[in-house]
Amino acid sequence: MTPDRRTQITVLGANTFAFTICFAVWVVFSVIGNPIADELGLTETQFGILTAVPILTGSLARMPLGMLADRFGGRSVFALLMVATIIPIYLLQFATTYSQFLVLGAVVGLAGGSFSVGIAYTARFFERKRQGLAMGIFGAGNAGAALTKFVAPTVVVVWGWQAVPAIYAVAMTVTVVVFWLLTCPEPERDRSNTPSLREQLLALRDPRVWKYCQYYSVVFGGYVGLSLYLTRYYIMEYGVGLQLAALVATIFVLPSGVIRAFGGWLSDRFGAHTVTWWCMWSSFICLFVMSYPETHYAITQRDGSTLEFSFGVNIWLFTFLLFIVGLAWGVGKASVFKYISDDFDRDIGLVSGVVGLVGGLAGFLLPIMFGALVDTTGVSSTVFMLLFGVTGVSLIWMWWTERRNPVLRDSDSRSTDGFQQGVSES
Repeated sequence: MTPDRRTQITVLGANTFAFTICFAVWVVFSVIGNPIADELGLTETQFGILTAVPILTGSLARMPLGMLADRFGGRSVFALLMVATIIPIYLLQFATTYSQFLVLGAVVGLAGGSFSVGIAYTARFFERKRQGLAMGIFGAGNAGAALTKFVAPTVVVVWGWQAVPAIYAVAMTVTVVVFWLLTCPEPERDRSNTPSLREQLLALRDPRVWKYCQYYSVVFGGYVGLSLYLTRYYIMEYGVGLQLAALVATIFVLPSGVIRAFGGWLSDRFGAHTVTWWCMWSSFICLFVMSYPETHYAITQRDGSTLEFSFGVNIWLFTFLLFIVGLAWGVGKASVFKYISDDFDRDIGLVSGVVGLVGGLAGFLLPIMFGALVDTTGVSSTVFMLLFGVTGVSLIWMWWTERRNPVLRDSDSRSTDGFQQGVSES
């Protein structure tokens, strides 16, 4: 039985708010990691590991948490998860060594596992034709990364980085209370056909699951990786201060989170495939330009003289392209989960957990790889060379499995007439 509209809106609002705070906590090292790195004298690779460890634990937790949400209900699992992070968040302010930050960061990172719980919990309050929009609105909680970019730098400057964990611990406590008061158990559903654990795990043999993992590793993993590293990148490449770097980085982080709801609507209207295809292409083109390093050319002319010129991406062009990539990935994050809700309705918690896990693992690996590439080459734009290559892999895979045959055979074969029109036009 589908809940009434008021219940749907209330639960969706509470879920989105809770996920926003969880996401803000999940990426807190993207800001406080900078003064910590300066205090401890960390290399770029060590900084990448520091920011990435919470992403790893949050990602690894997504699949088991998604399975728990399928079997025991999302409300209880979501609330208990948030409660479990409060004390570790608070203790961050007392850490003094690199190993202490890594251990506490690993526990705090569990907040990132809230996605697979909340996405399944949200979807079950809505009928299928509106699930894409509902999950898109919930996923807009990614904008919690922008919340951290707005709030944390000012707190660092005024009170020091140690004040950020204290404030975030209080925020998480309030969030748990608000969430519990405004939500209710998910609608009763027919448990007679609830898949067993073995049946759930068999879904992982479906190649579509791993294809969606690849897509999500770009649109979400890339988003998380850049969210963690962008402030550092602006400081290194353009020489701006912490507050300005974090503020400019929100031009990527905030729209990419907020537009996810619009991406859900587009996916409902035109189908997951068409939306994802154009999102990948848009970001692919922008990343090509962004990956171009500052280059100086010297050409010897026929008379022996030298013609010199240079090319580079200034901060204005870079930020504009970054904004476009953020929009594309924000829409893509919603369209990938539209694939999942269409194809794996019985196992949405498990499959969303797996896809979220792989996307989160990409978000874990990318900052480390960014730091290692910069340490090795000394060229900052290698960050975007890597993202350009990964996006290219997704486009090839998508073309090979979904575009080269005249009739698409995956989830979009069941999509709307608007989608079929989009395919015929393309």
